[in-house]
Amino acid sequence: MRAILRFGLRTLCAPAYIRRRFFALVFAPVKSSHRAAVPRYEDARWSATNGEVPLPLHIANQVAVANSLLAALPQREYRHLLEDLEKVALTYGEVLYEPGDQIKYVYFPNDSLVSLLTLVDQHQALEVGLVGREGMVGIPLTLEIATSPVRALVQGTGTAMRIKAAPFLRELRQSHALQRELHRYTYSLMTQITQTAACNRFHVVEARLARWLLMTQDRMRSGSFRLTQDFLAQMLGVRRVGVTKAARMLQQNKLIGYSRGNIRILDRDGLEAACCSCYEIVKDMHDAAHPRQSHRHSPAAAPPAGPPSRDHKKDARNGITVSGPSVAGTH
Repeated sequence: MRAILRFGLRTLCAPAYIRRRFFALVFAPVKSSHRAAVPRYEDARWSATNGEVPLPLHIANQVAVANSLLAALPQREYRHLLEDLEKVALTYGEVLYEPGDQIKYVYFPNDSLVSLLTLVDQHQALEVGLVGREGMVGIPLTLEIATSPVRALVQGTGTAMRIKAAPFLRELRQSHALQRELHRYTYSLMTQITQTAACNRFHVVEARLARWLLMTQDRMRSGSFRLTQDFLAQMLGVRRVGVTKAARMLQQNKLIGYSRGNIRILDRDGLEAACCSCYEIVKDMHDAAHPRQSHRHSPAAAPPAGPPSRDHKKDARNGITVSGPSVAGTH
């Protein structure tokens, strides 16, 4: 302590330049090895040189868009469209259109699911299309046809972005980006409808049910749904006993869990092996038309390592023929 005091007194009597050096060393702030958690905008150059990427200023202005079709639009055009969009709740069993109804609104599902049904003899219905977050309900309006040819039935409760027909048509005529995305989606929907027609004619109920469950999971991003056997029979165009038999077989092979209308996918890889080739065809066609959206259709569960082999063999686990002609109505 005495040595420190003697050194201090000598320093006070030293020349001015020595005193300045002494006080600079003693009272200099201690440099921390940790940088502030949130660097200022001026620190962006420092962050980049130290391995940290500064947050772009425009990120705070970006809008999270759940619907893939809307998300593909340039930000400026989406914001312009947003002025006429409203978020609505869609409830299971709700009918958006009946065949022949005027299309007053179009819907862009967020986390809801809508079935497109064609009616036979005014009372029997068969599903021909399925629309989720990848698309839009009300496609005829893109061709400036204001009448629905199908029944649009809400299959999965959730939300959607809705816009009236008049402002939608106005935006469609002005936005080349919106036209491009809707043309691509129309192609994808046409592929799904035509492939579904062939699937309903030639593939067994078990394979068709597996395909339908995979398509539902892709669009809802959930492995659990609430679906009654009566509803499934209507979707697949078969009798209720056929759905019961198909669901029991998938359940026995531990691909799904099914109890009181609640379905849970247990083995997605096994379900892909059990379904018909139509699922892969429709998915590949969609991915080809929408390369930027292909990653959006992976389910909430971990994606499979690769597509299963479809070489007209039987799945070793469940003995279901995954391809080959079969009259669906006989099962």
